[in-house]
Amino acid sequence: MKLGKLLLGSVLATTLAVVPSAAFAAANIFIVNDDGPNEGFNDPTPVAPVGGNPGTTLGQQRLNAFQFAADVWGAALDSAVPIYILSSFDPLPCTATGATLGAAGALEVWGDTPGVEVPGTWYHVALANKLAGFDLSPDPFGEDIIAFFNTDLDNPVCLGATGWYYGLDNNHGTNIDLVTVLLHEFGHGLGFANFANEAAGTLLAGVPDIYTYYSLDTQTGKHWSDMTVAERQASALNTNRVVWDGLHTTAAVPSTLQLGTPQVNLIVPFSLDPIRVGAAAFGPALAFPGLVGGVVQALDPADASGPTTFDACSPLTNAAAVAGKIALLDRGTCGFTVKVKNAQNAGAIGVLVADNVASTPPPGLGGADPTITIPSVRISLADGNRIKTALAGGPVVVTLGIDKTQRAGADRLGRALIYATNPVISGSSISHFDTIAFPNLLMEPAINADLTHGLDLTLTQMTDIGWFSDGDGVPDGRDFCIGSDPSATVVIDGCNSGVANSLVSGGCKISDLIESCADGASNHGQFVSCVSAVTNGLKKAGVISGAQKGAIQSCAAQASIP
Repeated sequence: MKLGKLLLGSVLATTLAVVPSAAFAAANIFIVNDDGPNEGFNDPTPVAPVGGNPGTTLGQQRLNAFQFAADVWGAALDSAVPIYILSSFDPLPCTATGATLGAAGALEVWGDTPGVEVPGTWYHVALANKLAGFDLSPDPFGEDIIAFFNTDLDNPVCLGATGWYYGLDNNHGTNIDLVTVLLHEFGHGLGFANFANEAAGTLLAGVPDIYTYYSLDTQTGKHWSDMTVAERQASALNTNRVVWDGLHTTAAVPSTLQLGTPQVNLIVPFSLDPIRVGAAAFGPALAFPGLVGGVVQALDPADASGPTTFDACSPLTNAAAVAGKIALLDRGTCGFTVKVKNAQNAGAIGVLVADNVASTPPPGLGGADPTITIPSVRISLADGNRIKTALAGGPVVVTLGIDKTQRAGADRLGRALIYATNPVISGSSISHFDTIAFPNLLMEPAINADLTHGLDLTLTQMTDIGWFSDGDGVPDGRDFCIGSDPSATVVIDGCNSGVANSLVSGGCKISDLIESCADGASNHGQFVSCVSAVTNGLKKAGVISGAQKGAIQSCAAQASIP
């Protein structure tokens, strides 16, 4: 069936005002003000300009920050069709301990429209417009993305002293940088999100989307677009085994993510599967090649919660056994620093804190104590039970540290990890990069304070899904030559060979292969030799004839390259 349009949501507009971009961008993104008088973007509260934001009212500073983030994305993307973001600032849930910052998403999805690279697939409307080359919903208020953010972060009751920073210079200190959050949320609306129900395993109207097309479960070897409902349900829980499979993001991983994945490896008994860990905010950082030691389950006295415990909430009673070893502790009723300090006082050289609920991936250990001098990590309930079972059968020896053969946030084949969690976290699972990535990435589920206003692997993900499509029909996440020479024939330095500039493989045309020879040659002889090798291969594959091979080689010989 032909898919057409599916409306995801709508907003009843009150006061609508389109704010044009201040500067030319490869894509023009406009903020549509959906706030009423004296609220949100129209709040007249006087404020002083801050961090390059010249607004003198609270509402104007909010609007400036929105347009600044829109212009960052606009400068990075490629579309002849304007993008409209229906935007508002409203009171949202907010307390001293937690808050909803805001959200954004596509208002429509389209499929089987002109220019799409994968048929039978939903596309976010802004991307579908770009690929079609015209606005698929050209009505006066045909917004593409909806974005709403929390005014209450400006209230001291919300998150204590933490609030929005409206500056444009990233000098947010302890406040939350609005521009960074906007870049993240706009990313969802532009294409960094699927339309699947992760918990149920179902697809929107039973149809895959362009995000699921590149979401790969490495255990099954299947993409989400090709899975059954049950397979998607299982994959959503498959921590460490769901990756983004677009080639441009994979190519950018080595220049983006650092070598060094924190983990625990079982040496005795030997196990091929490393254990995912959550690092501690206190104590020394994990190091390479790591700490090697035997594991001993810590024992402390009975307390009000029950008989003899293993949570180290009080001084250990088996200090002699723990001394010089890595202590295995259960998560319990006291703070993590208390547990680790008790293990340290007993002579432990490191600590593994096993969760007491079934959840993956394990988060880090929070807290602060400058007197803690041993490394500690958190592991899942399942991995804790796995170690306990092994201990019942004999000694257990592990390494606790950094694996420098693997990049933090990628699998062993260098593909960026997607955030698969057990249980599913609505709004976070799958439609984000994994939290283990380092440096932190824009599209992780939490906004990290060290993020800049860059787009990191998020931009290459946009490349994979088609934002720079050259219209050759090859999905860009599989296209090695985006932006191929559109010439009908192979032309080398002005010499027209007359040979059809055919699509060869992987989205590459013959001219792309010739251009690669030019880029890699340090002298004319190397260039001619490379072209000869390429054309000989094309003739052997039956792509060109002998006469056509000669015509291309003749043009190469005459060219002034390099």
